Amino acid sequence: MSNSSSTTEFLLLAFTDTRELQLLHFWLSLGIYLAAFLSNGLVITAVVCDHHMHTPMYFFLLNLAFCDLGSISTTLPKAMSNFLWDSGAISYTGCAAQVFFLFFCTTAECALLTVMSYDRYIAICKPLHYGTLLGSRACATMAAAAWGSGLLNALLHTASTFSLPLCQGNAVDQFFCEVPQILKLSCSSFYLREVALLVVSLSSASGCLVFIVLSYAQIFRAVLRMPSEQGRHKAFSMCLPHLAVVSLFVSTGTFAYLKPPSVSSPSLDLAVAVLYSVVPPAVNPLIYSMRNQELKGALSSLFRSKHLSFFFCKSFIVKLLIVRTCHLLMLAFFPFGFL
Repeated sequence: MSNSSSTTEFLLLAFTDTRELQLLHFWLSLGIYLAAFLSNGLVITAVVCDHHMHTPMYFFLLNLAFCDLGSISTTLPKAMSNFLWDSGAISYTGCAAQVFFLFFCTTAECALLTVMSYDRYIAICKPLHYGTLLGSRACATMAAAAWGSGLLNALLHTASTFSLPLCQGNAVDQFFCEVPQILKLSCSSFYLREVALLVVSLSSASGCLVFIVLSYAQIFRAVLRMPSEQGRHKAFSMCLPHLAVVSLFVSTGTFAYLKPPSVSSPSLDLAVAVLYSVVPPAVNPLIYSMRNQELKGALSSLFRSKHLSFFFCKSFIVKLLIVRTCHLLMLAFFPFGFL
């Protein structure tokens, strides 16, 4: 028997023990991670370095890119380290850090996606009020509220989960520290407290999804009244992928955390975890940004500029991004991994 005070590490056991498959998973994870980091990094670079993109829509895209970077950096570097070094160990502190940062980033992302749908609704349905409703102070307040809600939610779930006594070993059947898998190790009825918190959090996420759907419904009504067929096609081509990604993110996250034990299986749990923790950060830049012609133009101008390039941009944020990339890649190859 063990409890939370004597547990010093957890074992992440989601993937196969076959060495060849572990290496395959490592290279796949590395490819996804680098693609997500590069695409989100390009978004950050373009928005920070191009003053023409200092608008509410791109301000929220910048925040979303940081969210995606934080989310995917919480799970994949440690998983890659375990694949490469044939180890599933993660420290107790590292596990708590994964839970905290994953809740922090995913909660903030859900809030930011909701704010972004509101931004598009005002821009398309009430363009004359756009400057009034989405001024710089309003945008900063909404972004701060999104990050603040993420911080509060992360603190509540981390404190609740890691205050539970653990008496069912330390094996977590997932490639990162996922709360439902940790709750399976508890031998106390107090785990229902964390379940109640999950219900509240996921109900809020579902409320965000409803708000997003209603916003896009109003946008579709306005778009259908457009005389230009090209304008309608452009609006639908942007809005429908947004809805698909948000629906995937919220539905798979809700299923992962609230599914009944009777429908749980290792392969299903793994597939659902990948869909809500890995796919959105990798796909969001393509859906929200890279299909944006204005953003493409900004990146092209950025790379052609004699004064602004990816490696010599004077922005402190871009320099910090480059240093963080190197740091995370070093952690991925370091034998002990992330924490």
